[in-house]
Amino acid sequence: MPARCSFDYAFLRVVPRVEREEFINAGVIVLCLERDFLAARVELDRERVRALFPGTDLDVLEEHLLAIPRICAGGEGSGPIGRLSLRERFHWLVAPRSTILQVSPVHAGLCDDPQRALDHLMETMVRVGKPAAP
Repeated sequence: MPARCSFDYAFLRVVPRVEREEFINAGVIVLCLERDFLAARVELDRERVRALFPGTDLDVLEEHLLAIPRICAGGEGSGPIGRLSLRERFHWLVAPRSTILQVSPVHAGLCDDPQRALDHLMETMVRVGKPAAP
């Protein structure tokens, strides 16, 4: 069994009306430098966003959310940010913003497998109350 490693993570939040400070977790980003791992999973709960702010352009919001896993993966199609190192990409992605798409503070943890940690965080903090993804 591989040794435990440290990882950092942040949740992607949809904040339809910044002044109300209500948000919905819509994804998670995980960085584990020991395992050369940077990845994100996103999932927009359109019904919950509509409940908070019916006028949100969900297609544009989802387009921006889907760019985050591409940036994490780097390479072709990830733009200039995708050419940065894993640490630089992570710090760029988790920089504070005051837009409809924000990130939580960065947290740290220990895991055996960063992919499993990402999956666990997605299931317990983003997909709350929904059946597991296939």
